[in-house]
Amino acid sequence: MIIRNVLDQHAEEASFLGGLRLQAVHAPNYDLKHLQRLEERIEAHLDGLSIAGAAGLDVLFEQFSPHAEAELFATTVLAFRAGDNGSLAKLAAHLRQTTHGERAFTAAIGWLQWPEVQPWVERLLASAEPLFRRIGLAACGMHRHDPGPALLSALGNADSHVLARAARTAGELRRRDLMRDIRVHRLHADAAVRFWANWATAQMGDEEALGPLRLFAEHAGPFSLRALRVLLCWQARETSVTWLRGLMQSTAHRRLVIQAVGLFGDPFSVPWLIQHMQALPFARAAGEAFSLITGADLAELDLELRDYPDYDAGPTDDPGDPNVEMDPDTDLAWPDPLKVDAWWQANRTGFQAGTGYLLGKPFSEAQCLAVLRDGSQRQRIAAATLLARFIPTRPLFPTSAPAARQLNLL
Repeated sequence: MIIRNVLDQHAEEASFLGGLRLQAVHAPNYDLKHLQRLEERIEAHLDGLSIAGAAGLDVLFEQFSPHAEAELFATTVLAFRAGDNGSLAKLAAHLRQTTHGERAFTAAIGWLQWPEVQPWVERLLASAEPLFRRIGLAACGMHRHDPGPALLSALGNADSHVLARAARTAGELRRRDLMRDIRVHRLHADAAVRFWANWATAQMGDEEALGPLRLFAEHAGPFSLRALRVLLCWQARETSVTWLRGLMQSTAHRRLVIQAVGLFGDPFSVPWLIQHMQALPFARAAGEAFSLITGADLAELDLELRDYPDYDAGPTDDPGDPNVEMDPDTDLAWPDPLKVDAWWQANRTGFQAGTGYLLGKPFSEAQCLAVLRDGSQRQRIAAATLLARFIPTRPLFPTSAPAARQLNLL
């Protein structure tokens, strides 16, 4: 017996929470436990839809629009679990007709267990359509499953999107045997190919990739922060110091330098960060960088402002406003510079200038693993990137994977 309004509620919640998870894996206010609770809620609604059989999929398809993304996540999970060829064909047609949805579709494949998707991924890897071939490569990357000869073949593909995804997957798997095939694309005309090629080989010890990554880090865009994380882990510390001092002279790079200082981890720069907590556009980013170095939780230690300032860097309700980007600091605490400075004066003797710190302890494999267990998602991403330096032969730790899979790896 199908109760339609219950199915509608399951569909709406599964889609909404699935979309929320797409953001949560990169959010500063989620840790592994929060992620696990969110995923349990998603699974509960997916179970409700799954019990209804074909009716559950029908309800989800009714929610589709040309810009559907979150709805696509829940639908894809159910379609794969049911092995429903008709529904998968509908999803494929939808992906061909819109630029939206690919991220949610691949996230759904990453959500599922490898045995549930392996036969389908093999078909995706063999597809003549670049769209599905790169989705197959993305699936292998997210599951840290080696696609075998298909990866080398993709590194010679004429389609730049396939090529970029192949380089990324090779980097995630740390396929050092493919370094020469990836390096060929270091100066590729397509920015995405150029970035992922250098990103991948840098984490295999290729020092020549660091120069191009510096350029990506210095220019605002989708690759800037990713480049910065890898660069500061693999670049010689003396080179990083010189580079950061040069960037400090430019106000246009101020936010980038604040993020870099946090990732670099040297407590020598903490007073500079505290100074920037007084500037509204940079205050929360400086607070996050301070916590990343010292491990001081601003909320837990009552180092936040009691009254938040009237400041909003996000988009307005004005349809003519060209600023449509969400404020990247929305979920960060507003630090109180006076309280933070007092805490630092009381605790600074526990830190040694010239040493890199991650959440209050010197860089080490053990500390990276500890942060992967207990840190927030942004802190965990930094820890995973640093861990790759300590364990150079192991695939990158997947901080976006389902929580249960991550806990099993830990």
